[in-house]
Order: sequence, then structure tokens, then C-alpha cells
Amino acid sequence: MRRHISWLVLAATTTVVVSFVIPLCLLVQTLAEDRAMAAADQEARNVAILVTGGLVDNERVDEVVRGLDAPGGAETAVLTVDGEVLGNGDLDPDDPEVQRALGGDAFEVVDDSGGRVLLPVVNDQGTAVVRTSVEPEVLHAGVTSAWLGIVGLGLLLLALAGATAAWQGRRLAEPLREVAGTAHELRGGNLAARARVRGTAETKELARALNGLAERIRELLAAERATVGDLSHRLRTPVTALRLDAEAVKDQALARRLGDHIAVLQRSIDAIVREARRPVRTDLRSVGDFSATVRDRTAFWQVLADDQDRPTEIAIPEAALTVPVAPDDLADLVDCLIDNVFAHTPEQTAFAVRLAEEDGEVRLVVSDDGPGPATRAGDRLGSTGLGLDIARRTAVGAGGDLKFGPGEAGGTTVEVTLPLAAD
Repeated sequence: MRRHISWLVLAATTTVVVSFVIPLCLLVQTLAEDRAMAAADQEARNVAILVTGGLVDNERVDEVVRGLDAPGGAETAVLTVDGEVLGNGDLDPDDPEVQRALGGDAFEVVDDSGGRVLLPVVNDQGTAVVRTSVEPEVLHAGVTSAWLGIVGLGLLLLALAGATAAWQGRRLAEPLREVAGTAHELRGGNLAARARVRGTAETKELARALNGLAERIRELLAAERATVGDLSHRLRTPVTALRLDAEAVKDQALARRLGDHIAVLQRSIDAIVREARRPVRTDLRSVGDFSATVRDRTAFWQVLADDQDRPTEIAIPEAALTVPVAPDDLADLVDCLIDNVFAHTPEQTAFAVRLAEEDGEVRLVVSDDGPGPATRAGDRLGSTGLGLDIARRTAVGAGGDLKFGPGEAGGTTVEVTLPLAAD
């Protein structure tokens, strides 16, 4: 937009300046020629008066005419009645211009060789001719410097117009750029971003509309989470009743199966509650240290692994690996993956957690030696379970991916890939 405004103003200014500069330069040239020819005409008339008086002889006239010619100025010559040439320059009686003057015609001539004024002087003895010549340098004296001044002034006007156009373009475009930047931030998840209301009336209205939209999105998101949270809390009561009823079943095998199903249902509800309670601030763009988060969460789960006699293999690099995910979301993601192992494999089943950086990406692999992915709850419905769905949504939302499947040596492997955060 700024570039278009600048080019438009420069094009309009250039058209106006050129429209004035060219005629002005021609006018200066014409004025210089008129000035030089007026001076030459005056000098020719003065000499003509002298010759008409007849009070002095040719020698005296020659001396006076030569004295009139200033160095670098006009040159005057007189062709007397008897054919003698007085003053500066040569007058050829056979010259067409001289013949025209001898015929009684007074005139001026301006061409590439300069300017000339020819005056006939008629007396009793006959007709004499006075010619005053002006060289091209004298005819155009001062024109070049005047042209340079005019062109310089035109360029100065163009420069001022360009600077003004750039300033105006920046004044109009910067508020729009700010509004666009706010829209990009909102698209990236920064619900706290707001556009400054400034600029033209249209830009202000656009900024107000965008800010209103951001507020509405924030309200709808909060209302949605409140609804989901309320629904999750409503589910806790019947689940608790189910647990109590299952404990009252006398058939121990049936009670154990019911307890397992209720435990899965309880974990799913807990995941929903945790997701619903996640504050709006975690929707803001943030970064987290994947290495530190995995190290912290594996230390938390290690206590339970030791209690269940589970062999563990932990491989975490010492260097910080920053990814575009909030620390709380990273912790939830790691917990979902490790909880998946404890929920679907028997005790004493080994598992491994490996974190590494490869080709600008961070790869987290959680594998176990359990019975494999076919026993995972929800596979019959084409899903990997609610916990892994949450982990997948977190990874995909950050520009990564989650892969779930059997391991190379049996068991189950879950691989999460996240891009490194930009500096």
C-alpha cells in the first residue's frame, strides 16, 4: 500500500512538474533571445541615427561604431551608400539579407548562427544598411544556468513529494499493519492480543471490530469450558455410585472387571475435567522446555514404576529443547503417554521414554513391552483413547504429529514429534 501511494503521488507530481518545467525552460530561452535581440536592435537604431545625420565622415562613423561594440557583445557593421563597410564584420552587398535591407525592409533574423538586426538608412545619396549581429553564446547567455536551476527546483519538488508520499503512506499503512499483526496473533492463539485504535476512521473501525471479535471468542471459549467442566462434574456422582455398587458385587471376577471398566471411565472423566479446567491463558502462544518437562514427569512416575517393579529406560538430553507448547500442556502430554502405559499393561512390564532432537524437530518415544496396541481401550472404535487423543491434539496444534502403533520388538510405541521453537 505504501509503495502504491508513493508511486501514485510521484507519478502525479512528475506530470505536473514536467508540464511546468518544459514550458518554463522554453520561456527562459525565448526571453534570453528577446533580451539579446532588443539590445542589438537598440544599438542598430543608434548607429542608424548617426548615419542618417550625415554630420560626420565615414572615418568618424567607423570609429564610433567600433566603440559601441563591447567585447563579447553585439557587433555592428555599416554598408555605406558608396559600398564601403564600416565597423566590425563584413557586409557583402550580394548577401540576400543585405539585398533585402537595401530594398527598404527592416527585419530581424534568428537562426543557428545567431541573431541579426538589419536596418536600411535612406538619405539623399541612396540607401545604407546597418547590421548588428549577436553570436549564439550571447544570444543564449544565462539560459543553461537558468535551466539547471529550474530542473533542480523540479527535482527538489519531486523529492519533497516523494518524502511526503512516504510519510503519508506510512501514516496510513502502519495502523493497518498493526491490525493485521493482531489478527495473526489471534490466529496463533494469543487471545489477549488487541489492536490499537488509531489511524483513519476506517482503520479505527476495523480495529474496534477485531477487538470485539477477540473478546467474543474469549467469552465463547470460557463458556464452552465452563459447560464441559460442569458436565464432567455431573458425571463424577454416577461414577462414584457405580464404583460403590461394583465393590458390593459378591462375584470377585465380575467385581474386578467392573472395577477395571470404572477405572478407565474415571480416567477419561479426569482427563475431560483437566482439559476443561485448563485456564484460558494456556491458549496463548508460549514455549516450554521439553527436556525439563520430560525429566520432571518421568521422575514423578518413577515412584509408581518402582512400586510395580517395572523396569524403566529413560534417555533425556541435558540440553534444553524448546518447543512451541506451554509447559502445562507439555506436562499433560507426557502424563497422557506414560499413564497410557500404566493403564494398559500389567505390573512388572518394562517401558522406555526416549527424547532426542532430529533435523530441527524434537522426538519423544514412549514404548512398552506389553501385549500390544490391540488391547488398548477404544481401538474397536478406531480411536487410541481419550488420553492419546488429547496428546495428539496438543502435538498437531503445535505443528507436530503423534504416531501410535506396535513396537519393533512387540508391545506398543507412541511417538510424538514437535518442532523446535523459533528464537
